[in-house]
Amino acid sequence: MSTLKFIVSTVIISSLLMSCGNPADSDSEAKTETQKEQKNTDHSQSVQLNNGEKWPVNEEMKPFILEAEGILAQYTKSEDADYPTLAKQLKEKNSRLIKSCTMKGESHDELHKWLVPHIALIEDLSESKTTEEATKVIADLQASFSTYNQYFQ
Repeated sequence: MSTLKFIVSTVIISSLLMSCGNPADSDSEAKTETQKEQKNTDHSQSVQLNNGEKWPVNEEMKPFILEAEGILAQYTKSEDADYPTLAKQLKEKNSRLIKSCTMKGESHDELHKWLVPHIALIEDLSESKTTEEATKVIADLQASFSTYNQYFQ
């Protein structure tokens, strides 16, 4: 992983952790959660079902995921080539998703297993230098949304 991607991932994970859960949590709890999250940045970890069932996602978070998925679908359907604007729109939805996070526990942990690599893909899209690079990342983003829909309700 490049240094830039590592730094971006660390910033994103820190933002996620600071945004999720009760904002009144103590600093020591946040540090412990950050340490746990940093151990879970290995993207080889795969999301697991909840005893064969999809994980619940808080209602206030769902619209941002659905809207981002819709933006991507519309982009691919229209055969648009303005991938920098797409990346910007997806980043904005993720920002709002993160701000709305109140999840805790196993469902929260599983969502992060999906979300951290998903955010990295959006960052890759914003850094794409060619349409060909962007097209590959867009296919990976579509697969990422498929994974979300497979494991979360």
